[in-house]
Amino acid sequence: MRHGKKFNHLGRTASHRSALLSNMACSLIEHKRINTTVAKAKALRVYVEPLLTKAKEDTTHNRRIVFSYLQSKEAVTELFRSVAPKIAERNGGYTRIIKTGFRQGDAADMALIELVDFNELYNPNADEKKTTRRSRRATTAKKEAVVADAPKVEEKVEEPTAEATDSTEEKTEE
Repeated sequence: MRHGKKFNHLGRTASHRSALLSNMACSLIEHKRINTTVAKAKALRVYVEPLLTKAKEDTTHNRRIVFSYLQSKEAVTELFRSVAPKIAERNGGYTRIIKTGFRQGDAADMALIELVDFNELYNPNADEKKTTRRSRRATTAKKEAVVADAPKVEEKVEEPTAEATDSTEEKTEE
């Protein structure tokens, strides 16, 4: 029976499991998404979401706590510099698990785990690039209206001299 067993041991010793989750969390933070089994993805979500919550407040104490879990300076700096500002307004649910089918070799149930705010396809609240429709007709009509309102200034148009036309003809013949 499994009374009182609150988390998946993943068939590993405690030290092996902590090393596995630490490495997977570093990879998730650096690459923003990783492909793994569903069981490992669910265990990783429980492991990494409290770390993401701690990263929302950038203090020395929080950095040291997160480093004690991740054991990677690069992952900690990436987490506090680029990931934390994006998840600052989110109240949890920083990761998404998408089931992708079965692995070819042993038919293990596979999944893609990713950081929610870094996927542009699934993120409906992302700031969309606002493009306005451009119409040449409208812009020329505006220009003509501005030109019509402006006071007319007489322009002197100088006709090219004979020397200038001869030099241009020679260039075109070559």
